[in-house]
Amino acid sequence: MMPDKKFKILVVDDEPAMREVLQARLEKWGYQVTLAEDGAQARSLVRETAPDIAISDVVLPDTSGLELTQALKAGDSDRPVILITAYGTVDTAVEAMKKGALDFLTKPMDYDKLKATLEHACERLEGRSRTEALKQELSRRHGLGRFVGTSRPMVEMYEALQVLAVSDAAAIITGDSGTGKELAARTVHDLSNRRQSPFIAVNTAAIAEGVMESELFGHVKGAFTGATTDRVGFFELADSGTLFLDEISEMPAVLQPKLLRVLEDGRVRRVGGKREHQVDVRILAATNRDPEEALREGALRRDLYYRLSVFTVRLPQLKTRREDVPLLVQHFVEEFNQKHAADVDGVSSVALQELKGYEWPGNVRELRNVVERAVILARSGWVERVHLPPYLRGVEELSPMGLRLPEEVTVAEAERILILHTLEQVGYNKTQAARQLGVDVKTIRNKLKTYEISQEPE
Repeated sequence: MMPDKKFKILVVDDEPAMREVLQARLEKWGYQVTLAEDGAQARSLVRETAPDIAISDVVLPDTSGLELTQALKAGDSDRPVILITAYGTVDTAVEAMKKGALDFLTKPMDYDKLKATLEHACERLEGRSRTEALKQELSRRHGLGRFVGTSRPMVEMYEALQVLAVSDAAAIITGDSGTGKELAARTVHDLSNRRQSPFIAVNTAAIAEGVMESELFGHVKGAFTGATTDRVGFFELADSGTLFLDEISEMPAVLQPKLLRVLEDGRVRRVGGKREHQVDVRILAATNRDPEEALREGALRRDLYYRLSVFTVRLPQLKTRREDVPLLVQHFVEEFNQKHAADVDGVSSVALQELKGYEWPGNVRELRNVVERAVILARSGWVERVHLPPYLRGVEELSPMGLRLPEEVTVAEAERILILHTLEQVGYNKTQAARQLGVDVKTIRNKLKTYEISQEPE
């Protein structure tokens, strides 16, 4: 897999033949190559050319590649450095990793492994670049109120909410579950001249029918068994502010005429009471049902619907604005890093493709839950495909024939999928995974470090 951009690579080796071979290979693979014959020249070229990646021999005339690694990463601590040597030992490899090297390869060179390592490094660089761009976009105006998204459907919704906010009319907000109907209502309230007054949200579907009238309008002492004191209802609590009635089509039919009367005259009478209380409340209602369907079925009174639907705002499904998924994902990563004391950089390109390709029947709420789970599992580094729920991964299901891989997968990506899938199957026990894969447990640990996946204790 070729990188999306032409990355610059600095090659440091004192052998002219080795430099020429590497240059020919790297340029054939699509990279821009600069050559250095010793540490001094490498330090100078790093400052002049700012390479994306560095490849250095360990043994150099004037220094060690191990010592040079720090200088190669100067000015860019994320710059991948790959060390090569003809005298590889375990101790040298460990020392290279401690110095910050991405990988340690031995001569004679395994060019397939070098190519896979470079592709992995480029993917990480592109991921960091993408993440930084998303962070910058998030730091600027990225939506309206607490909404995140810049797609056309969202821009049209923002315009509707802004028009709604400058009026004081009742409105119905429609949309599938998880699209953010309460968030839309809060946004309208926050933009309105009622912003300093209460915003009260009520899910009418979650209140038992027998107590809903009392919850909405309040009650007086002795109105019914258990009414030991006077109680203020939601309408009075929201006085001078906004009352959001979610799932309005689930409100019992017997209460809908009473709600209509309050909307028309602005007066409420507590259950069991004789005195009416004047209230100044703006009503925003919401439903995830088609209002016309609710009207046909008799779940919603027509007179109440017409009184509420002075404005109607429809929230878009997430699958109709897939271009917002990367921005939403980064927003949630930053939110859950703070909530769970994690240090996740972002989502890998492979995992992001899975997220962008999914239909999201649960909309933004489902995406938010998926990202929270992934951040908790990853803890640091990058969210990988393995951190996504099984139902989201269309390529890691086991069949009688074994692990199914996506088309055009690279060797490096196939290796990563196999290792991460095996770890998941054995509950992230690295020793058991190593035994099942027939490798040393150190190999598993080194691979996880290469993938920048945190290593939880076994």
